Amino acid sequence: MITLSLADVAAATAGRLAGGADPAAPVTRVVIDSRHVVPGALFVALPGERVDGHDFAAAAREAGAAAVLAGRETGVPAVVVADPAAALAALASRVRDLAPATVVGVTGSAGKTTTKDLLADLLANLGPTVAAEGSFNNEIGLPLTMLRTEADTRFVVLEMGARGLGHIAALCALARPHVGLVLNVGSAHVGEYADGRRGIAVAKGELAEAAGTLVVLNADDPLVAPMAARARAAVVTFGTSAGADVRAGRTEVDGTGRAAFDLLAGGERHRVRLGLVGAHQVSNALAAAAVAIGLGLAPADAAAALERARPRSRWRMEVTTTPDGVVVLNDAYNANPESMRAALTALLDIRGGGRAWAVLGPMGELGAAADEAHRALGSLVAELGVPRLVAVGPGARGVHDAADGTAGWQGESAWVPGVEEAVAHLAGRVRSGDVVLVKASRSFGLERVAAGLAAGGAGREGRRDGVPGAAIEGT
Repeated sequence: MITLSLADVAAATAGRLAGGADPAAPVTRVVIDSRHVVPGALFVALPGERVDGHDFAAAAREAGAAAVLAGRETGVPAVVVADPAAALAALASRVRDLAPATVVGVTGSAGKTTTKDLLADLLANLGPTVAAEGSFNNEIGLPLTMLRTEADTRFVVLEMGARGLGHIAALCALARPHVGLVLNVGSAHVGEYADGRRGIAVAKGELAEAAGTLVVLNADDPLVAPMAARARAAVVTFGTSAGADVRAGRTEVDGTGRAAFDLLAGGERHRVRLGLVGAHQVSNALAAAAVAIGLGLAPADAAAALERARPRSRWRMEVTTTPDGVVVLNDAYNANPESMRAALTALLDIRGGGRAWAVLGPMGELGAAADEAHRALGSLVAELGVPRLVAVGPGARGVHDAADGTAGWQGESAWVPGVEEAVAHLAGRVRSGDVVLVKASRSFGLERVAAGLAAGGAGREGRRDGVPGAAIEGT
């Protein structure tokens, strides 16, 4: 990060130095986990539901922390503030003041993390780029990303989530984005909005209002395209629509579930073959390309960078082949009706001559629409012709019931109460050549089903295409 002294930290956060803190001591990193402390780090002691960061102040100091950003004195060098979370945001705002980087904000109901990762790959061709780790996209994760900015950073890519009106506006007040990208408006966390998807559109559009230089919108989404009227900056669109500024043509999906398409931008046409799984990745790729091209990357270079891109964040269409030849498609990080459809479509694209299994858990935060949405998901499984369904957990019982009750569906469905039962159910039934999709909202922990399958029943590790990510997120 841009180096600050403890005196600078105190000034930025309206805090006071305590515990013998040296005002001149430099801070070169900010962390919220004492296990991640390195010499010179500032450890932010956040109170949590299960643990209180203040209890780890001494351990952080022993690991080399310059000081602790704390809500009370802890017996070690500290900057004492009224509210550590608010102070973290204030410190990030100060770094934003000092940074010459162009700030890009990304939001949407689905695809934020993948698109943010693609943008990091593309913008790196123009200069040093900082991007959020995993899904660091809320009032804690976003400041942590901003605080990684260095003096030579040219771009900062921030993921922005929300669970209600005003959340994105608050993040924008801190980040002051030059560029705002809105991917889509779906049903994720619709239960948190009184006006349903239209309420989500109002919330997501707060980014379009805040961006100061460029707003990039999905021309194919009827709730996103009208956000152009809310923008105060230049607007660029992406999609398959003929009028989109950056669009896709001749889209094809191969037997591995990876899409190829023509990238059409600036009067140029370039063929792109993605390394990411799922036809829905074309929209994410177009969105990233639209931003990067708007910031000066040549269309040909954008196409080449998209081809080179590989998964960065875990549990998002992550493909593993077990030692026994079973292909596991782990998309267990998040789920909503739209992303479920995309994942099921990818499953059928990938299966080839093998058998396809959909292991589906509950979709969270759908409010009063939850029961209907889960029944609709079961009907979708049958409609698409997915041959085998395993519904996991009480919240997914309606998925099983709806699929099993669909007239004419020739598939098989089972309901199991939890993760261990799902692993046991699959262990005696999957075989080499099968493809297994595992998907649910993050809070239900279905990634453990994928891990159990990847162990191959004998404790062996499968091959995984992707890298670890982190989870500090909204939607």
